[in-house]
Amino acid sequence: MRSPIKVITVEREYGSRGGEFAHELATRLGWRLMDSELVASAARAAGVAPELAAKYDERLDPWYYRYGKVFWHDSAYPMTGIGEDQVFDSQRMLALMRKQMEDAAKEGSCVLVGRGAACALACHPGCFHVFVYATAKAKRDWFMNAFPKQAQNADQLLAAFDKRRAAVIKKFYQQDWCARGLYHMLLNSAMGMEAMMEATLGAAGLKEYEGIGASRQIGTVGESCAE
Repeated sequence: MRSPIKVITVEREYGSRGGEFAHELATRLGWRLMDSELVASAARAAGVAPELAAKYDERLDPWYYRYGKVFWHDSAYPMTGIGEDQVFDSQRMLALMRKQMEDAAKEGSCVLVGRGAACALACHPGCFHVFVYATAKAKRDWFMNAFPKQAQNADQLLAAFDKRRAAVIKKFYQQDWCARGLYHMLLNSAMGMEAMMEATLGAAGLKEYEGIGASRQIGTVGESCAE
């Protein structure tokens, strides 16, 4: 299904400056940015503290919790008096954020950062999906500058962060986080912020926001989307 672009999702490798790019893109377009707001809104919807929700952001529950949850559901002695909507864990937070993403996509004019947005909105018309990556050296340099006290473990920590993100997407959406087919465009941040901006606006047909007027129809990326 082809529609004019009203939503852009930005997935990013840790250290690629993809989050920074998303913020600048939202500012350039004058669109709503949904990054940490997704976590805060999920906390409000669940009635939990933002600090608790932040602990589940782009992370799976510990293996022993997931094992216990399966046991509670399958056991002859399930938990009584506790509904799914009374348990707050990573799965519930992801479900709440997915609902927010879908609602935001209906309203349009927003940039969504990470957290499976490309998967959640794969079949939603009017969405343009971007994946930002960087070279190992560029990510290492960024990390060492941002966290100098942990510089000696930069490569391990960078890899661990992306591994957690990939595991969340695999568990909740059954998709490979960095699979090319999930995205309309892959951007190497080595090209620089301005070039990334120009490439995205041009490919998404959003040059009209800069007075050029090049709107176009863009198709969805989901394999099972209805035509």
